[in-house]
Amino acid sequence: MMTIGIDLGGSTTKIVGTHKGKIIKPLTVEANDPVASASGALGKFLNANKLAFGDIQKVMVTGVGASFLEESLLGLPIIKVDEFKALGFGGLFLSGLKKAIIVSMGTGTAYVKAHGRCIKHLGGTGVGGGTISGLSKIMANLTHVDNIIEAASRGRLENVDLSVGDISHIEIGNLPSTITASNFGKMSDQASKEDLCKAILNMVYQVVGMMAVFAARAERDKDVVLSGKLVDVPQARKTFRELEKVYNVRFHVPDHAAYCTAIGAGIAANIDAVIKE
Repeated sequence: MMTIGIDLGGSTTKIVGTHKGKIIKPLTVEANDPVASASGALGKFLNANKLAFGDIQKVMVTGVGASFLEESLLGLPIIKVDEFKALGFGGLFLSGLKKAIIVSMGTGTAYVKAHGRCIKHLGGTGVGGGTISGLSKIMANLTHVDNIIEAASRGRLENVDLSVGDISHIEIGNLPSTITASNFGKMSDQASKEDLCKAILNMVYQVVGMMAVFAARAERDKDVVLSGKLVDVPQARKTFRELEKVYNVRFHVPDHAAYCTAIGAGIAANIDAVIKE
C-alpha cells in the first residue's frame, strides 16, 4: 500500500508517492483552484502509475491550499500536515542528514531548523521566485521563468553590479574581488535586458543564500538543504558555491528537491521509521 504526499501551493500542486522509504514518480499540476488542482494531481498520479484507489493507504496534504480541502479527496480520507514540518522532514529525508537548515525557495523563501523530529520555523523573506518574475517584468519585459533564465545566461554582471574588486585593489577580509559589494550599484546606461536578468537572479540568490548562512550560524549548523524548483537554475548553483567558499557552510541540493515538501508530507505518517534522531 502506498502513501501519497501532496503539496498544494498557490498556483502549483506537487504530488509524490512513497512506499517503504522509496519515492515514486513525482508530478506537478498547475491550477488556480486548490480543490481542482489536488483532485487533478491525484487522478493524474494514479493514471500515470496505473494505480487504483485501493492501492492508496493514506493521502497526506500540506501547503497553503490544504485549508481549502475537506476531510476527503476523491473519496479518499486525507490527513493534513503542517507545512514547516513537511519541509523539515522532507529536507532531512532527501539529504540523508540528521540535522540541517532547510530552505524552501518558492514565491518567497522559508527557513526551518530540522534536528531529527524537532522542526522549528526560523522565519523567511519575501524575496524569491515572485521577486524574479516581478522585477524581470518591469525591467526586462519578461515574465516566463524559462525566458528569464535564458536571457540571464547571456548577461554580464559587471554592467550592473558593483564588485569588491571595483572599490578596492587589496583583499577585504576573506572576500574575493569578484563577490558583490552592491547589487545594481554599478548600473550602466548600456546594460542590456540580459544583464538585468542576470543581476536580478544574482541578487535574489545572494539574499536567500546569505539569510541561510546567518540562520546556520545562529543555530550552530553547517549544512543547508535547498529545496524548491528554483534551485535547479544554473545561476543558483553558481551563487551558492561562491557563498560556500567564503562562509564555510555546505549547501546541499538533493535529488527531487523541487518536491521536498510533498515528500515530507508523505513520510510524516511514518516519520520514526525514516528520520533518525
